[in-house]
Amino acid sequence: MDRISRGGYAGVDVSFRVKFWGVRGSIACPSPDHVIYGGNTSCIEVSVGGNTLILDAGTGIRMLGQSLIQRGIAKATLLLTHTHWDHINGFPFFAPAFRPDFALHIMAGHLAGSQGGIRAVLANQMENPTFPVPLSAMRGALSFADFRAGESFEPFPEVTVRTAPLRHPNNATGYRIEHAGKAVCYVTDTEHVPGEPDRNVLGLIDQADLVIYDSTYTDAEFPAKVGWGHSTWQEGIRLCRAAGVARLAIFHHDPDHVDTVMAGIEAEARALWDGAMAARDGMDLVMVE
Repeated sequence: MDRISRGGYAGVDVSFRVKFWGVRGSIACPSPDHVIYGGNTSCIEVSVGGNTLILDAGTGIRMLGQSLIQRGIAKATLLLTHTHWDHINGFPFFAPAFRPDFALHIMAGHLAGSQGGIRAVLANQMENPTFPVPLSAMRGALSFADFRAGESFEPFPEVTVRTAPLRHPNNATGYRIEHAGKAVCYVTDTEHVPGEPDRNVLGLIDQADLVIYDSTYTDAEFPAKVGWGHSTWQEGIRLCRAAGVARLAIFHHDPDHVDTVMAGIEAEARALWDGAMAARDGMDLVMVE
């Protein structure tokens, strides 16, 4: 049986579920050319063992926040890969954080010992003159923790998070979430070296059920973007096949990759390896036995 179910969850154990709220990279794209694959920047909800993990706080986190309120979810843990704008600029619009009955624990692995840590970076984003509402206006029970990429921790009982440092300007962290014998990995933003598989990434994604990978560019586009901190869907396939991964979600789509371009990328990727798919805003996946 396939290790991942996409929709139609009747009779399926949903103790480990992944929903994509934002899949775009660099900048949100609210246009008619970004409808099918989505225009919101990075945000993923992982429901695991009855708990809620949030991966990144791009513009997609606004709609996620509305959904959490509607579902009566009162606490979550937010794991940030890094704090470039497209991964945090939805945070000031995360409505649950303004509610006194909501608890949010925020963690990052790239700021330990520098820049005042994750709390300071998020607070600075919400300071004048760039934003009118300060972090202190968030009346939820917010807590903050900085760790070092490469460490592991258990945010909830029977849920393990492993991490690894990624190649990206100002650093970034990759995540592996393990529960009940299943594993989902979130690996963005990262830049590969052609012909040299990233050992940190390979170790993190080994035998995973699902890998969500920075596929901003194609191999043909990549030479002009060296140093920008991103990878390609072809490299994602190469890494996943080498690591024995079940499925790859192509992620962090370039703003210039409109729906027609993305459809071509997805078709080409699936022809190369049937374990590949392109992430879409609203896509819902369940890890199954």
